[in-house]
Amino acid sequence: MSEQQPLMPHLRAPDTKAKISVARCTDYWYVACASKSLGKKPLAVTILGIPMVIFRASDGQAGALLDRCPHRNVPLSMGSVAGPHLRCAYHGWEFDTAGQCQHIPGLKGECQSKGRAAQAFPVREQQGYVWVYTNSETQPDVEPFDIPLYGDSRYTMVHQLVEARGTMHATIENALDVPHTSFLHKGLFRGTGKRNDIDVVVRRWSDRVEAQYIGEPRPEGLAARIASPGGGEVEHYDRFFMPSVAQVEYKIGDDSHILISSMCTPVSDFYTKLFTTISFRFAKVPGWLVRPLLDPVGRLIFRQDAKMLEKQTKLIEQFGGEQFVSTEIDVLGPEIWRLMKAGERGDAKPNDAEPVEKRVRMNV
Repeated sequence: MSEQQPLMPHLRAPDTKAKISVARCTDYWYVACASKSLGKKPLAVTILGIPMVIFRASDGQAGALLDRCPHRNVPLSMGSVAGPHLRCAYHGWEFDTAGQCQHIPGLKGECQSKGRAAQAFPVREQQGYVWVYTNSETQPDVEPFDIPLYGDSRYTMVHQLVEARGTMHATIENALDVPHTSFLHKGLFRGTGKRNDIDVVVRRWSDRVEAQYIGEPRPEGLAARIASPGGGEVEHYDRFFMPSVAQVEYKIGDDSHILISSMCTPVSDFYTKLFTTISFRFAKVPGWLVRPLLDPVGRLIFRQDAKMLEKQTKLIEQFGGEQFVSTEIDVLGPEIWRLMKAGERGDAKPNDAEPVEKRVRMNV
């Protein structure tokens, strides 16, 4: 019997011992949907692999229930809104926003009981989004993320919903990763002019981390030229807030300010939705004039990111895990991962302690 032939040099056997960067932070708020997308019909969503139905009662209050009727295991999202209740499409059982069964057609006795209740999740609706707390067994002691500059009349606002086939960690790291922009987004953001040495100050708290980039001139790409045609030095911050908010802030010279807050929702381990709010102000150019240019450029940049994340995910699946290697200029990815794992354990609570700082030199 001949010996087994080795793999071709360019192929590798799947590594069954490799890790996969999936953190399931369950005691947190996540965006379920935009308020405007919640109309007269119930909406099926999935967060952390949990199927839910979101509906708006006649009094305007939003509710979130497990998308399963306790009676005969039919998706409640197939049903309809009946006044203050969500009505199942199969037998007409009706549930309020707290999950209590309030009506069973044909039943003469009391319909309310613990066994007949639908599992309900805490809900908050604020700043144009419906947030759901994914642990239904507890009442949250914190509120959802407060979006800075929301409703500020000095700023033009753009809302985007995009999706990525990637883990929440990979998607957020990508959104806050500076080095890849000179290559993947060359010409759109960076990569067309002279590279510059800049200092990066990384500050880590118990529930968030930020990177401040010091001495960075305005990038020469198309998006930056639209944002600040007059040039100038950039005041640039990238931030991550537990469990899933990526924030990018640019102040360019004295005339431009852009703040991008992306609330990421983990649909499943390898599928992430980004609910993004972009607020921008330019002293010399009206927002209505910039918006038609900035919005499509931003979407083009994300399409490039989404394509790369999908390729990354497929390769991780092919090889059975990851083999990431980081350097000191990967300033936020490892920090975000440590915070996510702490959040998974319940150890990423906010406190008043001073941040831990480190400084890195980068060439971009």
